[in-house]
Amino acid sequence: MAQSSLLGELEVEVEIKSPAAKFYHMYAGRPHHVANATPRNVKACDLHDGDWGEVGSIIFWNYVHDGQAKVAKERIEVVEPEKRLVKFRVLEGDLMEEFKDFVITLQVTPKQGGNGSIVRWHFEYEKIDENISHPETLIPFFAEMIKEIDEHLLSEE
Repeated sequence: MAQSSLLGELEVEVEIKSPAAKFYHMYAGRPHHVANATPRNVKACDLHDGDWGEVGSIIFWNYVHDGQAKVAKERIEVVEPEKRLVKFRVLEGDLMEEFKDFVITLQVTPKQGGNGSIVRWHFEYEKIDENISHPETLIPFFAEMIKEIDEHLLSEE
């Protein structure tokens, strides 16, 4: 029973003006461009193994969260272009100091009956112990990134 309190899920959903395919491609095909779109939040994204957007590839993020420089090494676990879905498993980095497991899923869907899209980031995690807080500060962090990437994609048109 105690272990269930270590498991958690969070989600952030933001409506954007950009087409779903364009936003999805930013993470699935060219995540190294995310730093150009949201430089205050993401400093760099480098490919360590594999190819951009391919299952099994390893990518390394340098980002700023809560005013602190952080890193994350992730493996791409799922890529489903038809659903505009990509799933990352965090392997190493700052999050892994507090979590045994951390999986991040992005899905972008076209908005029903109009222009724009809905961006949904879903986080599944297991804390290392009960003294660790749920990572709720990721919600405003990812919401801000979504908005800045949307503005960037719209400026490219």
